[in-house]
Amino acid sequence: MANHYQYAVEKAAGYKLMVNAHEAVRPTGLCRTWPNLIGNESARGTEYQAFGGNKPNHVTVLPFTRLIGGPMDYTPGIFEMDINKINPRNNSHVNSTLCNQLALYVTLYSPLQMAADLPEHYNQFSDAFQFIKEVAIDWDNSLYLEAEPGEYLTVARKAKGTSNWFVGNVAGENGHHSHIKFDFLEPGKKYSARVYSDAPNAHYKTNPQAYQIREMTVTHKTVLKQRSAPGGGFAISIIEQ
Repeated sequence: MANHYQYAVEKAAGYKLMVNAHEAVRPTGLCRTWPNLIGNESARGTEYQAFGGNKPNHVTVLPFTRLIGGPMDYTPGIFEMDINKINPRNNSHVNSTLCNQLALYVTLYSPLQMAADLPEHYNQFSDAFQFIKEVAIDWDNSLYLEAEPGEYLTVARKAKGTSNWFVGNVAGENGHHSHIKFDFLEPGKKYSARVYSDAPNAHYKTNPQAYQIREMTVTHKTVLKQRSAPGGGFAISIIEQ
């Protein structure tokens, strides 16, 4: 099966086709030799949230394990956490807040992304969906601002070919308080930042869809203090003015 997997990737390259493989073999860096392998699952992706759920700390660990082997198609962007509202026979729960789901577009690298929920759920939270519409999918620069695997992770990435940045934070079971310096921004310039964050009463189990959005002007001297709920996170779009 491993040989067939590589054969399929090489054969697709001959036809100038990209491959995004789910249920794939373990990542070995094959995408560095065959860059048409644009993404793999190769770990417990979002679909497992419907099979009993991943633990909330799962996404704080993957960047230090699975993603070492190449881009991961995690299928992020879930806004409805109660699976039984979609399938009454399934009582699984997505162990994440809505803002945690937004942050995954930044913290889990994949140059091929998707919006994995139903259109009606995005219509219900159209202001939060704006981040998914804006966030880049490939990057000129990536900075890991803070991390404790299993507890929290904050990543800032500069959108490819632009001066715009996106920041994502995911937190585990205990939540997290971030203290983020924006010194990665270009000095002398002002940026418009939109912060998508957990509401004060948000919790991945009891109130996962509670969020708030605020706008602010930031520079390279700005310092942001931001709380993430248990199983929560925040996402920030930073656009040059």
